[in-house]
Amino acid sequence: MKTTGLNFRHLYFFRVVAAEGSVTRAAERLGLAIQTVSTQIAALEQSIGKSLLTQQGRRLVPTETGRVALTYAEQIFELGDRMQEALQESDAGKMRLTVGISDSLPKLIAYRLLQASMNMKVKVKLVCLEDEFDSLLADLALHKLDVVLTDRSIRATASLRVFSHLLGESEMQLFGAQKLARRYARNFPHSLTGAPLLLPTRNNALRGRIDKWLLDHEVQPDVVGEFEDNAMLNTFGRNGLGLFFAPSALAIDLKEQFDAVLVGNAPELREQFYAISSERRIKHPAVEALLQATHSGLFA
Repeated sequence: MKTTGLNFRHLYFFRVVAAEGSVTRAAERLGLAIQTVSTQIAALEQSIGKSLLTQQGRRLVPTETGRVALTYAEQIFELGDRMQEALQESDAGKMRLTVGISDSLPKLIAYRLLQASMNMKVKVKLVCLEDEFDSLLADLALHKLDVVLTDRSIRATASLRVFSHLLGESEMQLFGAQKLARRYARNFPHSLTGAPLLLPTRNNALRGRIDKWLLDHEVQPDVVGEFEDNAMLNTFGRNGLGLFFAPSALAIDLKEQFDAVLVGNAPELREQFYAISSERRIKHPAVEALLQATHSGLFA
C-alpha cells in the first residue's frame, strides 16, 4: 500500500460518487466532465491501494474498504462544516456549543445546567438536540456533539472514548395537579395504593429505583402511563392524568409552569445528572464551564 498523503479533493469526489451511485450522475451534479471525476476516484484508489467502488447492477456501491472510507469521509466533512461555522461565529464574537439532551432528562434541569455555560465572557450560541441516549452517544463519538446531558453514566471502552461527569443530584418528590394531589397527600406514601401514577419507561435509569421505592413502602399504584420523554410525562401530569415524580430542585418551577403541587417527599429516591464528554485534545471552554456546575450548588 502506498503511503502518500490523502487528498481531500479526491475524497470529496468519492463521497459524491458514492451518494449518486454513478460517475455520470456525480459529474452532472458537480458540473464536470466524466473523465475528470473518474480520474479523481482512480487517484484516490491508487493512493490507498484498494478498490473503493464496485458495480452492483446499474449502480456503483462502496466496497468493504469503501464503506470504511465513506464513514471517515462523512466525519471529516462534518467536522469541516462545523469548523467553518465556528470560525464564522468566532468572527461575530460567538462560540458555538452543540449539546445533546437525553429525552429522559427533565428539561428544566437541562436549562439550569446550560446556564453555567452561558455565563461566560464570550457569547455562546447554543444548539440543543434531543434524542435517545444511545443515539446521542453515537453522535458524540462522531464529534457531532460537544457534550451530552443525561441522567445516567457510562463507562468508557476501547471503542467508545467518552467520560461521565457527575454534575449533581436531587432527591425526588411526587407531584400532581392540585385536585389529584390533595386526594393522595394524606397518609402518604401508603395512600398511593391504587393511585394513578405516571412513570418513565423501564429503559430509564430512574425507573428501577422508583420500582424499588414502591416495593419498599409496600404500595401498589395504578400505573396509567409510561413515557420515554420526560416533557411528555410532565404534560400528562399537569393535565391530571396521574401523579409523577420529579426532582425536588424543580418544585417551584413545577408550581409556576405546570400548576403541579407537592404530594409527598421521597428522600430515599434520588436522581443523578451527568455530562458525557468525548476525549479531545482541545477542550471546549463552554463544556469546561458547564462541568464546573458540580460545585455551584445548583441542586442544593
